[in-house]
Amino acid sequence: MFISDLIIKDKAPMALDDLFLEPDTRKQFDQLIKEHGYSQELASYGLPLSNKVLLHGSSGCGKTATAKAIASALGKEILILNLSNVTSARMGETAQNIKMVFDRAIKDKAVLFLDEFDQIAKLRSLEDRDVGEMRRLVTSIIQLIDYYPQDALLICATNHLSFIDPAIVRRFELVVGYNMPSPTLLDEYYEKLLSPFPPDLRGVKRIYETSFAQAKDHTLKAVKAILIEQLDQQSKLKQT
Repeated sequence: MFISDLIIKDKAPMALDDLFLEPDTRKQFDQLIKEHGYSQELASYGLPLSNKVLLHGSSGCGKTATAKAIASALGKEILILNLSNVTSARMGETAQNIKMVFDRAIKDKAVLFLDEFDQIAKLRSLEDRDVGEMRRLVTSIIQLIDYYPQDALLICATNHLSFIDPAIVRRFELVVGYNMPSPTLLDEYYEKLLSPFPPDLRGVKRIYETSFAQAKDHTLKAVKAILIEQLDQQSKLKQT
């Protein structure tokens, strides 16, 4: 299999300032980025960089967007694991595929983003079949993480932290949880979503206790419904 089949190169820009993060979460990422900006100064004091990050929590709350924004802030290319092509019926091949992706990220000093990380880093006790193969896969991932160099950055994301083997979780210097956004944060997000539209299209009923992704889908669907209703009325007036 070719390396181009195993990774997705995402060139869509994303700025950290455009993310809607809780203050404590943003503070952690700000320090991470500053660490890499002062890497030589930290090294002179024998201080290691944090370069292994695990994001966990609800789907649609910004984990992928965060990985892209961190890569942009560091001026690094982001390589996204193509999970559907990496995984194989034979776990030995899966381990080889993952190593190819790691090697490419190390060579390019890139940000490597592994989404749905629990699919390849499962608790070994959860696998009733092929336990030996799963153990070998998890061991391979542990070794890859342990030897990941500090001039590259590894970011993994999962919706199910409890499914990941604890031996792998311990390898990450920064473990950040994503909860459903607060009403205040969602209101800020709604304001941004609606800002490009004229006032008569902004009368959208806001929903809460939901993810950013669901809020976006709901908002754009509602705006389209309002606009279509206006267009229908204009069309009827022209016909009379």
